Amino acid sequence: MIRVLLVDDHIVVRTGLELLLHEKNGISIVGVAADGDEAIQKAKELTPDIVLMDLSMPKGKDGITATRILKEYLPETRILILTMHDSDEYLFRAIQAGASGYILKSAPHEELLTAIQLIYTGNAYLTPAATKRLMNEYLVKMQQEGHTSSYEILSEREKEILVWIARGYSNKDIAEQLVISVKTVETHKSNLMEKIGLRSRPDIVRYALQKGLLDFE
Repeated sequence: MIRVLLVDDHIVVRTGLELLLHEKNGISIVGVAADGDEAIQKAKELTPDIVLMDLSMPKGKDGITATRILKEYLPETRILILTMHDSDEYLFRAIQAGASGYILKSAPHEELLTAIQLIYTGNAYLTPAATKRLMNEYLVKMQQEGHTSSYEILSEREKEILVWIARGYSNKDIAEQLVISVKTVETHKSNLMEKIGLRSRPDIVRYALQKGLLDFE
C-alpha cells in the first residue's frame, strides 16, 4: 500500500480527498493535517510514503516551508503539491524546496491517482501545462545560448506543417493532405509558432524563406 498523509487547511477538501483516495489503487490514507506545523509533526510520527501538501495555509507554516523542513527530516518521503495556484513562481519554489510533483486541485481524479503512483515509484510529476511551459523555456534558452537553431527544436510534424503553411495552404487543406484533423493542424501550428517566436502566417512565410525551405521551381 502507498501510505499517504493529507495536508490541507480546509476540512471539506481533506474529507473529500480521504474518501476519494483511501483504499483505492493501493493507496492508504494514514493521517491528515490542517497546516504545515501539524504536517511536520504527523509525518515524523507516521513516516508516510507520500505527503499530499497544500501550498496556502494561513495558520502555521505554509506548504513550501513545510516541504523544505520535511525533506530535511524525512528525505525518503516524497511530497506532491496539490494546489489551486497555476503559477510558475510557486512551481519553481516547490521544486526547490524538494517537492517531487505539482498538480492542480482542478485536475481530474484519475490524474491525481496517476501522479501519486508515479511519485511513489521515484518519478516526478508536473501538470501538463507546466511541463509544456518548462520545455518551451528550456528550448528557448538552448537556442539563445547557441546550442541549437530555432528550426531544430521543431518536431518533424511541425516542420512539415510549417512548410505547408508557408506554401499558402489553409489548415483544412493541410489536414486533408496529411490525413489528420484540422484541430491537430491548429495545435501544431500554435506550438511551432510559440517555439520559434512567430505571430502570423506572413511571419511563417518569411521564416521559411530565410531557412531556404521553399522550392519555387
